[in-house]
Amino acid sequence: MNTDAVKLLQGRYCNSLTEYSRFVTREVNIGDVPMGGNNPIRIQSMTTTDTMNTIGTVEQSIRMMDAGCEYVRITAPSIKEAQNLAEIKKQLRQRGYTAPLVADIHFTPNAAEVAARIVEKVRVNPGNYADKKKFDQIDYTDLEYQGELERIYKKFAPLVNICKEYGTAMRIGTNHGSLSDRIMSRYGDTPQGMVESAMEFMRMCETLNYYNLVISMKSSNPQVMVQAYRLLVETMVAEGMNYPLHLGVTEAGDGEDGRIKSAVGIGTLLEDGLGDTVRVSLTEEPEAEAPVAIELVKRYNERKTESEKLKAVKNELSAFSLQPSASHSPYEYKKRHTYEANAFIGGHMVPRVVVDLSTKNLKDAAILNDAGYLYSPLLDKYNMAEQSVDFVYLADNLPSFVFPSNLKQLYNYNTWQKLADKTNCHPVFTLAEYIKATDRSSALNLVRVQPADIDSDEFGLLPFDNSLVLVLETTALHGMADQRGFFFKLEELGLEVPVIVRRSYEFEKDHGPSTIDHGQDLELKTQNLQLYSATDLGALLVDGFGDGIWIDAPELPDNVITSTAFGILQATRSRISKTEYISCPSCGRTLFDLMITTQMIRSRTSHLKGLKIGIMGCIVNGPGEMADADYGYVGSGTDKITLYRGKEAVKKNISAANALDELIGIIKDDGNWVEQEIN
Repeated sequence: MNTDAVKLLQGRYCNSLTEYSRFVTREVNIGDVPMGGNNPIRIQSMTTTDTMNTIGTVEQSIRMMDAGCEYVRITAPSIKEAQNLAEIKKQLRQRGYTAPLVADIHFTPNAAEVAARIVEKVRVNPGNYADKKKFDQIDYTDLEYQGELERIYKKFAPLVNICKEYGTAMRIGTNHGSLSDRIMSRYGDTPQGMVESAMEFMRMCETLNYYNLVISMKSSNPQVMVQAYRLLVETMVAEGMNYPLHLGVTEAGDGEDGRIKSAVGIGTLLEDGLGDTVRVSLTEEPEAEAPVAIELVKRYNERKTESEKLKAVKNELSAFSLQPSASHSPYEYKKRHTYEANAFIGGHMVPRVVVDLSTKNLKDAAILNDAGYLYSPLLDKYNMAEQSVDFVYLADNLPSFVFPSNLKQLYNYNTWQKLADKTNCHPVFTLAEYIKATDRSSALNLVRVQPADIDSDEFGLLPFDNSLVLVLETTALHGMADQRGFFFKLEELGLEVPVIVRRSYEFEKDHGPSTIDHGQDLELKTQNLQLYSATDLGALLVDGFGDGIWIDAPELPDNVITSTAFGILQATRSRISKTEYISCPSCGRTLFDLMITTQMIRSRTSHLKGLKIGIMGCIVNGPGEMADADYGYVGSGTDKITLYRGKEAVKKNISAANALDELIGIIKDDGNWVEQEIN
């Protein structure tokens, strides 16, 4: 292993918590596209066609490569599919497409051994490669546990030796929902269990002097995924390993949800310099995944260079060259403890959402529709949507209509002073204004600060009197770490003040990490806002930092900003405002059209706030992969569906034509159904 990497980490999971520094991993040869080391972060995706459909798989692979995929993964559920990889590879090469191919293996060592002689890389899941998942709870003695490892070694060693002979790389890909009964029995359904599942196979490979490995820790829950990768890195370093990391949130879903959930998990790790290849798992056509992954990683292509330029002013950031307090662990979720301000924000309250309406025309109450307050002119009243914001920032902009009573208005301090009626109106101060102010709100006072302000004399004069809330802003290139350092410092000082995290995104300016060229459409800007803000804000929320979020994006509609903010809170499990769908991205094993089926299920269940519904194409992505779903809809054969309550199959092999009605019937029987309101 790279000894410099060991020295840098010193028992942590990344090189630095305060500045961007990519963790240097072992270089692994995958055909002629190496991964790890100083190579770029690679982009990949997976085909959805039947692997026996040679032409279809070749054509789809070409579309994926044209979209930017540097590796193409293809499922090989049995020997016949593994053998057909040779014909697929042959036709691709004849057409001039040379991207390395990866065989995806579950349950079938014999298929893996065939594929390893053909393609450049094989992926095995240690949870089911030599283990059958029976959901049995068995208490293993140390001797019995070791006996199981020896049995697995005998089944696994032939594949390793073939990979050595043919120069084939291997990904050891752990999935949160498909840990073996053996691992579950000893470690439970935990990040530690995920890490140990992979480490067992990695140790076997090293025993056989095989090191051409890539490792992944996937979960549909970004919190679990982030914790598992961090723990993996620390564990690898402790054992003298530094294998490349394949990053991905499995079963992320489609559209906005899929992009935001992926960015929370993948982006959090990229921010800390972890990750050598990325796959964004969307329930969409596979060629749609590569552009999203490319956009996610491009922010880091030049960040190392930019970070080095900033070293000249590093002394200004010295306050944040610190470690988190003893109360903070990067391997488990714990919300930062704060006081409750005005019984509205902080403490045990869910994170609040702020939207900026300071530049809007506030003459029509319908302007609040996009903030989740649906105005009826006929009734002259508001109806709250599930995603209703908590604060609107008006700056110096005075509305000509009466706001709903449960929506709090934020004004610049000087304007707030002049308001005749301050009901539900609260001031936003600069730090200097707050220190000098002679009158303040008795309920809520918001003070804007930058991370470096925490060491200023003015900050030391702040009275933390349970009405104070900080609005934390940053313009730093590595803004997430800049803001995270501020939270570490608050913990060090023992300050329990609530904090709203604010980030701003301007897409037209030709500088900074959020650059988008002129002329690009609203859809692309919306996607990039989702990816960037989910990374920047989600990375803090998954660690329990932040009592509210405030996204500024002047070029985008308010409904996009509102939806993105609530999507980030949902993905980080900080605030639930809608149904969550855990849907796999489809592959050659899928037994129905996942995109159509997902939209069909969403159309009838999207109003069931708080429920998690898994939609899986086959049993491989069945009860295990949907890990913490409340209900599951799983392909079990041609035109056949098995329905799950949690991990229990309650209706097996029913007709796909009736499956959704049957699923809704189960939800109703459990008392979890509500009728959809029609406004």
